Amino acid sequence: MDMLSGDQKIKLNQLFNECLPVMTEIETLSGGLTDTIKAVAEELEIKPGILKKAMRVAHKASLGQTNVDHEALNTVLIAVGKTL
Repeated sequence: MDMLSGDQKIKLNQLFNECLPVMTEIETLSGGLTDTIKAVAEELEIKPGILKKAMRVAHKASLGQTNVDHEALNTVLIAVGKTL
């Protein structure tokens, strides 16, 4: 990909012009979400990471798969004697 045609350069410039502002907005929204999660977590005395993970699981509607993954994790930890 040493040389790009004029049309390819135009497409790349168009992509960057459209996507960079979106990426900036995502960063801004993500920062606000993190601040909100931290504030609520502190108020409820819950680890922020737990709330964030719960939101991701709820957003993806993947509680079933998450539970399967945790069962597999528990099986491995029990097998190597690394449980508390």
